[in-house]
Amino acid sequence: MGIKAALFDLDGTLLNRDASVKKFIAKQYDRLGELVKHIPKERYMSRFIQLDQRGYVWKDTVYQQLVAEFNLDTLSWEELLQDYINNFNNHCVPFPHLLHMLEKLKSDHIALGIITNGYGQFQMDNMKALGIDKYVDVILVSEWEGIKKPNPEIFNRALEKLHVLPNECIFIGDHPENDVKGAQRVGMKGIWKRDSQWDHVKADAIIDDLLEVSLIINSLNKSLK
Repeated sequence: MGIKAALFDLDGTLLNRDASVKKFIAKQYDRLGELVKHIPKERYMSRFIQLDQRGYVWKDTVYQQLVAEFNLDTLSWEELLQDYINNFNNHCVPFPHLLHMLEKLKSDHIALGIITNGYGQFQMDNMKALGIDKYVDVILVSEWEGIKKPNPEIFNRALEKLHVLPNECIFIGDHPENDVKGAQRVGMKGIWKRDSQWDHVKADAIIDDLLEVSLIINSLNKSLK
């Protein structure tokens, strides 16, 4: 008995997506050069970030809107989308202590996994860019699984692959519904990584820093003895 596994969300939990998007979109503007010089850089960046809605709107929609609004007649939304797919992973920013936290959990013999909503190869490229793919035992991406969080099935698949029971696993994520409640519904402990977008999230524990994950596991295991 006790906690044997930890599952994580990716965007907003391990990957600092807000910082990564800012880095990417600034560089995209620079790469486009003459083609976008009639648009102030800050305006291009802020409009992309606004339309992106923190990743909940896919970029085909975002770029179609940008092309229309900014009259980018020399650029197609398809080209911009391809640039995003090809280059976003070059701008991935981890949250502090990411690899340190994973190394600590590995040394404590905690099985590790990631469940993320999104496009398969795109998310894999981002995980590789962060250097976390080699630490985890299972990776489930919604596109490849054909289901997405908070569907219980995607959590149960991860548990099966890790050969652990729900009460032997914690899930850490930033989204109150998709991550925390989704995990709790299948019997896992749902840990919320605090995000300023939400207040008063009911979770089994709340963290601000990834290094707290190990402390939470130790605390849970002591309470089970």
